[in-house]
Amino acid sequence: MYNDKLYSIKKTDKETLRKWYHLLTLGRALDDRAPNYLRQAIGWSYHAPYAGHDGIQLAIGQVFDRNTDHLFPYYRDMLTTLSAGLTAEEIILNGISKATDVAGGGRHMSNHLAKPEWNIHNVSSSTGSHTLHAAGVGRAMKKYHHQGVSISSQGESSVSEGYVYEAINGASKEELPVIFVFQDNGYGISVPKKDQTANRKVADNFIGFKNLKIFHCNGKDVFDSMTTMVEAKQWVIENQMPAIVQANCVRMHSHSNSDRHELYRDDYERGYAAEYDPLAKYRRLLLRYNRFTEEELKQIDDQVKQEVKDAHKKALAAPNPDPTSIFDFVIPDPYVSVKYPEGIHNEQGEPKKLIEALNETLKAEFRHNPDTFIWGQDMANKDKGGIFNVSKGMQKEFGIERVFNAPIAEDFILGTANGMTRFNDKIRVVVEGAEFADYFWPAMEQFVLSTHDYWRTNGKFAPNVTIRLASGGYIGGGLYHSQTIEASLTSLPGVRIVYPSFADDAAGLLRTSIRSKGLTLFLEPKALYNASEAMTAIPDDFEVPFGKARIRREGSDLSIITYGNTTHMCLEVAKKLNEEEDVDIEVVDIRSLVPLDKETILESIKKTNRALIVHEDKVFSGFGAEIAATIANEAFEYLDAPIKRVGSTFTPVGFNRILEAAILPNTEKILAAAREILTY
Repeated sequence: MYNDKLYSIKKTDKETLRKWYHLLTLGRALDDRAPNYLRQAIGWSYHAPYAGHDGIQLAIGQVFDRNTDHLFPYYRDMLTTLSAGLTAEEIILNGISKATDVAGGGRHMSNHLAKPEWNIHNVSSSTGSHTLHAAGVGRAMKKYHHQGVSISSQGESSVSEGYVYEAINGASKEELPVIFVFQDNGYGISVPKKDQTANRKVADNFIGFKNLKIFHCNGKDVFDSMTTMVEAKQWVIENQMPAIVQANCVRMHSHSNSDRHELYRDDYERGYAAEYDPLAKYRRLLLRYNRFTEEELKQIDDQVKQEVKDAHKKALAAPNPDPTSIFDFVIPDPYVSVKYPEGIHNEQGEPKKLIEALNETLKAEFRHNPDTFIWGQDMANKDKGGIFNVSKGMQKEFGIERVFNAPIAEDFILGTANGMTRFNDKIRVVVEGAEFADYFWPAMEQFVLSTHDYWRTNGKFAPNVTIRLASGGYIGGGLYHSQTIEASLTSLPGVRIVYPSFADDAAGLLRTSIRSKGLTLFLEPKALYNASEAMTAIPDDFEVPFGKARIRREGSDLSIITYGNTTHMCLEVAKKLNEEEDVDIEVVDIRSLVPLDKETILESIKKTNRALIVHEDKVFSGFGAEIAATIANEAFEYLDAPIKRVGSTFTPVGFNRILEAAILPNTEKILAAAREILTY
């Protein structure tokens, strides 16, 4: 063995054996009791029993140090969290979804146990997704020279998920101090392991990975599990490389209380599982080797019964969640600008391109906060900085520790960003979520769970991440290079979404995004990166608040509400109609989609009595539909004409420029719509 302490029934001191027996017995009492709460309609509507995983789960919790380590348990890890320090009362509070549940105040599914203040993380139900967060924490540990490990725990079947491979590949490539524990009970719900992988042991799928050590243990046996976990942790810390611990377990019961394993496991198999009960084996060993007497074990058994009884009584008396609290912790309060509360300035200096605004603001924020990092594809190759060179020169100034390349793995890019910010609340991460917004879809699983991290944890954690995406068309890019995606994402609470159309707004919104806590999606109209019409003067410290629209042109006859690429087309239309037809059009650049400045939009409608909504995205189900509904609902009595929308056709954006022009909005289409409303 690598470590100098081999755990066994003979060598382990009696006090440790006592502690373990207490934890094993307490865990099993709670595990067996959980279904009763559902039968009594008290709660615990989802419970995945851990019986048969006792050895490895006890060991994970025992090697975890809340002062140095981070732990990412999965939904079957009841004993893991109990062994790591949670109380019986905290376990039950989670099970019956009470307001005082330390994992999330009843907001997350039962059996999703956590205690964020102890670095026992609240993970998503998307099984295995937390491996990316564990890798992200491991990256932070390495960059801050922290002596600890990040432990990710999961069942063997969730290893089939692609993002698990991304996490292990990234941890291997970056040599991160992460322990990936596979608790192998042979089944993914009812799907046997043979339908998941060709290898009998799923850890063997990673044999060819460099900088990775694989450990195997009997997850049913306390001593083998403890020896292996101690050895794995020691190896990871000393070598600063990741490890996999494959623990052979057995699932004694159904997958969960909504599953019936007798439908797919015969009597022999279920009998075999019961025969290899780890708790019964441990108890027999304590007696066989005369480490404890029956009376001594009975005293612990009685203590556990009373402990569970007391915990049950306290948990039942705890308050239920307040329904009025549902709007708490949707997203953290943003950074507030004192100097530019409306996001407007009077700078008269040299105009700068939008791409310059982004580049200079990124560099300024990296100087402002040394705990700021950026990564993505093509980010750091000599003088190149991203596919469009937005981050050009950053690695040269700030070094590879803060500015670095990521694999072509969008889920990994975003998932490790989420994880890295868990290590320290001062950390701010900017990622190019994909080289083009169209390629962001592989990251959607991580994006969705990141949006509800703050709400799910009852305000205990929010990923401080700004996701930059080059968005939109007008470049002849076609599929995966010219689409817009914002309408698909604005329905998700918990993320701010901004879309500037001028250089100063790009700088101000980016600064506010990076300085704010929580998740922000920063969409960049790539067709305007070097466009002269988007150039403006920019104060060095300019800040634009979220949820503040900007009146780009005052008017009294028609309100055009727009953002992004089409803002400039709308201004051109407004100018043309004013010069040729003496019509005054007001152009409202919303800048921020979520939160949306309804007040400015509605005040404009009350003044002009007509509304035209213009955006690059498709008209059907585009974001303009939400604006139109808001106007119809809250300003209907002020309208003198129907609300009209201009946007793309309900098709993908084609590659040929003739097709692109037919699909995307342009000044002619906007002009025709404006005239139609004005003459209604």
